[in-house]
Amino acid sequence: MKNFLVKTIANAGALAVAVWLIDKITLTGDSTGKEIATLLLVALLFGLVNVLVKPVVKLLSLPLLILTLGLFTLIVNALMLLLTSWLADKLDLSFQVEGFWTAVLGGLIISIVSWALNVVLPDGD
Repeated sequence: MKNFLVKTIANAGALAVAVWLIDKITLTGDSTGKEIATLLLVALLFGLVNVLVKPVVKLLSLPLLILTLGLFTLIVNALMLLLTSWLADKLDLSFQVEGFWTAVLGGLIISIVSWALNVVLPDGD
């Protein structure tokens, strides 16, 4: 349970950095508390998308991953971010990613920041 909480906080931090750095990734709320709650819910949603959908997409795109020496992972991450944005819209969460190239840049930022946060944060068992 502690590991799940740490990964969710790392996802939330990475999403917050992406929202802060990229103008076309938006997260809005009436107050700071609502923005934090929305960010945590989007982080949970992003984690679920990465656990449930991403392995299937990576398996189906395995030839492209091999052919591009793993660079196609950036496209897969962008698609997962766009899917999270679409699901957030369906769940009335105020998180939006505008466009594919924004999602590619956002996915890259989220990957780097979440990796760094997972190195720094304790690994709970």
